[in-house]
Amino acid sequence: MNVFENRVLRKLSGLKRNAVTEWRRLNNEELTDMYYSAIIIRVITLRRMRRKGHVASMQDRRDA
Repeated sequence: MNVFENRVLRKLSGLKRNAVTEWRRLNNEELTDMYYSAIIIRVITLRRMRRKGHVASMQDRRDA
């Protein structure tokens, strides 16, 4: 994976919580594992749908 793909995956995955409730970014190995997993497709799809719903609701508020 290249730098751009890692950046996009980090943005999509958000932060990860450690056992001591500290937030951290995913490292490259975790990103690679996630990238080659079928779950990432579901995550991307759900985030896109959530974003589209947000944009649609914002459009309704702007029209008012």
